[in-house]
Amino acid sequence: MRAKDGIQQVDGGFFERFGSLLRESAEIAKEQEQKEQIECAEQAAKVITKIEEETEEDEEKKVKSDEENEEEEIAPSDTEDNKADYIAVGWNIDDLYLEILYEILHNVGCDVSYDIGQTALFSYIQDAFKMSNEKHEELLAKAEQKEAPDILLNVEIIEAKDIAPKDSSGFTDPFVTLYLTSNSSHRYNTSVKTETLNPVWEEHFALPVTDKSIEDTLCLEVWDFDPAESVREKLGKMFQVKGIKGVRKFVKEVAVTATTGQHTNELVGMARIPLKTIPASGMTMWYSLDKKNKLTRQGVVKVHLAFGSEKNQQVAAQEHRHLLRILLLHELESSQVSPYWWCGNFSGQAEAIITQHSVQSGLTVTDVALSQFAVYSSIHRDHPLNFALFSNLIDKLIKPIQTMTVSEEEAKLFWDSVKRLLPSCFATIRKIRKKCPNEKATLKMIKEVLKILSQLITIDPPENFNLFPANLYGWLSYAGEGPNCDINATLRDAISQGASDWFNYILENNQTSDNSEEGKLQNMLKIIQLVRVDLQRAIEYYDRMFQEIMNFQYAKCLYILYQVRIATMVEPEVVTMCKSLKTINYDWNCFSDSEANEPLALGTKLFELYLALQRFVVLGQGLCPADYESFHIRNFYDWFHGGVTQWLDIAVFKALKRIEKAVELDNLKPVDNTVKFSSSALDTLTIFHQIKIFWDQLNWPDVEGSYTFIAKIIDDICRCCVFYADRTSQRVEGLGDRVDVYEKRFEVTSEWCLAINNIDYVRQSLKPFTDKLGMEDVIQQLSELKSPLDAQRCQHTLNNVIENSIDTVRNKIIELLETVTNKMSPAMKRLLVEGAELFSQDSNSIDKVMRYLDNNLATLHEHLSEDNFNRILEIIWENLAEILSDLIQSNIDKRRPPSFFANLRNTLQLMVKCFKQSEGDSECDQLKKVEYLLFINGLETSELIHQVHLDRWREQQNIKQGPFGELTVRAKFEGNVLFVEVMNARNLHPMDSNGLCDSFVKVCLLPEEKFTNIQKPKTQTQNKTQFPLYDETFKINLTSEQKNIKDGLLLFSIRDKDLFGMNTQFIGEAFLHFNEIAQSTESIESHPQLQLPIHRPTNLNTDLMKALESRQGDKLAKEFVKKFKQKMVKETN
Repeated sequence: MRAKDGIQQVDGGFFERFGSLLRESAEIAKEQEQKEQIECAEQAAKVITKIEEETEEDEEKKVKSDEENEEEEIAPSDTEDNKADYIAVGWNIDDLYLEILYEILHNVGCDVSYDIGQTALFSYIQDAFKMSNEKHEELLAKAEQKEAPDILLNVEIIEAKDIAPKDSSGFTDPFVTLYLTSNSSHRYNTSVKTETLNPVWEEHFALPVTDKSIEDTLCLEVWDFDPAESVREKLGKMFQVKGIKGVRKFVKEVAVTATTGQHTNELVGMARIPLKTIPASGMTMWYSLDKKNKLTRQGVVKVHLAFGSEKNQQVAAQEHRHLLRILLLHELESSQVSPYWWCGNFSGQAEAIITQHSVQSGLTVTDVALSQFAVYSSIHRDHPLNFALFSNLIDKLIKPIQTMTVSEEEAKLFWDSVKRLLPSCFATIRKIRKKCPNEKATLKMIKEVLKILSQLITIDPPENFNLFPANLYGWLSYAGEGPNCDINATLRDAISQGASDWFNYILENNQTSDNSEEGKLQNMLKIIQLVRVDLQRAIEYYDRMFQEIMNFQYAKCLYILYQVRIATMVEPEVVTMCKSLKTINYDWNCFSDSEANEPLALGTKLFELYLALQRFVVLGQGLCPADYESFHIRNFYDWFHGGVTQWLDIAVFKALKRIEKAVELDNLKPVDNTVKFSSSALDTLTIFHQIKIFWDQLNWPDVEGSYTFIAKIIDDICRCCVFYADRTSQRVEGLGDRVDVYEKRFEVTSEWCLAINNIDYVRQSLKPFTDKLGMEDVIQQLSELKSPLDAQRCQHTLNNVIENSIDTVRNKIIELLETVTNKMSPAMKRLLVEGAELFSQDSNSIDKVMRYLDNNLATLHEHLSEDNFNRILEIIWENLAEILSDLIQSNIDKRRPPSFFANLRNTLQLMVKCFKQSEGDSECDQLKKVEYLLFINGLETSELIHQVHLDRWREQQNIKQGPFGELTVRAKFEGNVLFVEVMNARNLHPMDSNGLCDSFVKVCLLPEEKFTNIQKPKTQTQNKTQFPLYDETFKINLTSEQKNIKDGLLLFSIRDKDLFGMNTQFIGEAFLHFNEIAQSTESIESHPQLQLPIHRPTNLNTDLMKALESRQGDKLAKEFVKKFKQKMVKETN
């Protein structure tokens, strides 16, 4: 652990800070963002769900919120209308007060929701109007002297259901008669609905009501209309009769018509409605139809009842607006309602007064809604009201405004009110961040504001009406000359301006006193994080709301503005910082101490900022997929190009220094029991891994830039691998050298093995590391961006860099292995020499050398990796082969006896057995050849000669057609008797001048020294023919040992006899191995014929012949070589 800390202290943990620690920091930041996103989403889901599920009744009961309250700033020019605008010309407070007293005195209807006496109403109205007692008494007396008002009971007969059938057809022809019991003679009838039990009328009636009619009752009677028909017409409907009851009714009707000729309507049922039960605001109710002597109801009828008057509408509306204003101001003052909270609920007294005034003034629903909208929007400027109030009122007014059922004055009043309301709406959107987004009240407020805007978009304002005057909306981007009524554009500008204000607010409240570059980077990181939080809240809380209500992408609008502001803030600072980075100059083989401690001044903050921008850009890709390509911040990575380049330069310098320190601190002990490499290899790969982590974190978007950086990283990593190999080699120089009074020797140590393993471990990791840098993907993108040919060239360049580095490191490994082998060579050579001299004798020297080799090989096998152990064995074999080659040649020159070479071979085999640690190990081809040389030089001359013959027989196996003809023979063993039949020859090489031959065949058994007692048979001479027929069979008796001799041969020597029979010439020879001769008791004629190619020796430059030639003092060898050379004489033409 201390060594690891010491390595990191070399560069102050440079790679960890920019690798794993930077990644960890980025992951923590990312996890924090995700956590905040999840928490924000969960809170938003809860709040939004509650808002969607919340009913109007719940809203009225909820407790006053403690949200941050804010009064909207309205330009002074917006106060052009004053309170007097809502008082009609010719009216004053006293007149209005007198009118309200009059209406209280002549109260109409009965509101079931209130039980308020006149005294309470008088007291309330006196407080609201701030009237003195004297003035109140004076005006009350005037009101009492005035005549009662003309009040009407407005009745709408809407429909009836489940009417009892009165006709024989099972239906009824109903109509309704209505009247007041105080004036039953004045009746009103609806139209008749034929043949139905569920009639729909929707007809209106107005019945005059006096002040004394409060105890009166409204009667509703439903009748079945009976048309005037003759008996004949009645009988014509016989087939329309249904059921038993229908038959009875039909018979009764016919009988009555026939006897009396009368046609009377039949009562279905009736309902009685006391006027005192009708509230002043009116009501719609279902009433049961009852009839005497009937226990069950005869159906139900639906009616709408309301009181009204015949007052001038304009005057009444002005009075109502003024009354609303006075009462609302009084309510707000007395109840201390929080801003944005009042949603239209007056106290009981105020509600009763307002209702009486609207009823007795004959105001319609539209009149009331318009009055409320005008008054509320005016008061909203000074005391903000709940936006839901305006949303509901606009909803009531949309249709009348769209259908032009209101007057021009009323339409102008509406749009003037809208003009007063909108600044507050847009101010709410602009200052949305000053309210807590996780409270229902805030979200509900934004939702209602958006509903207001969406409602207004559906209505066209009057011509030349300027909805957004520049003096009220100084932040608008509108540049047109005409009036501005574009709500969508204003909404976009309000959101953008709000975001811009918020960004400025963040900047102002996060100014840092640390003017260092690192302090600036930290500050920019904080600002980006705050902006991201705002975007996340926008996404989770508001974006869906804006899209559903206004079809407006709120979060996208914010991002478009923020990306411009962030790019403007960050780009110049980052570019300047990257340009200011100091370049490090160094030599790969010599490092300056002053620059060794050169820090990266900006630390990790620069790249933390890079990663923060990276995440911000990814967020933009999701929010603005269509506009992403046009964003300047998309190319943020270009700002950091110089910084990344400088970092890579610094990184390779730091890597070399750390590698040097790692090798220095390495104790060359395995990291643990499961591996065969030490700490420096792990430290080196850790550097590479940290660089890769850094590169992965960058996730460089630009293809060409990625290729440039990856190429540099690969080149630098490859150089570091070579550097590590060099430093590791230097680290083990001199280790293992042992000197004592007897000798100087080298012992293989575990340090040497681990050094070799370390280099190989780093080498093996190089190619996988470069593959993980994403080179293949970059090459593929280059192919698509440019051309496959360019991509192929780039790939080829990088592959060359990697392969060259791998080869260099591999050569360094081989160099170390050869060094180990060369240091072991003297001991191996001494063992071989002493073994050749003293193998058959007991020798402590040989045992000592064998122990030395055995111990070293055990060390190599234990500590080297399997691949490196096999590799060093190959080098040992090659080295051993060179030693033996020198020994063989030098001792041949010294005319050593065969026993020397045999002992040398035995010693070699002993050594090889020591070297072979497993059955799979095998020596190299060169060593096999040397061992073969030892084998043949260790043979006695006769044995060596026989090896030549065997070599000639092997050559024969590869001859398809004999150059000197072919010999046909048959042979068999029968017991220990050899039968040989020489049959004929073909195409014999002509030896005479006439082109013919006088040939015979001589049969010899080899090796000759084993068959000295055997006579060599030969055939008769066949004269003057190249196709002689010998047809001679020879019987040769052998001993059992002779028959079973290993590698026994039959030599057929074909010779030419001269004219006088004194000399013979050698034509050629053929061989037959004992293994090719069958054991049989059958006649030889039954055996297959064997065609043997006749050939001569052609190569004197074989190892066997060289061995024979080297035995110059051996008569047998000299004689054989002489004859062998004579056989090689070429034919003469």
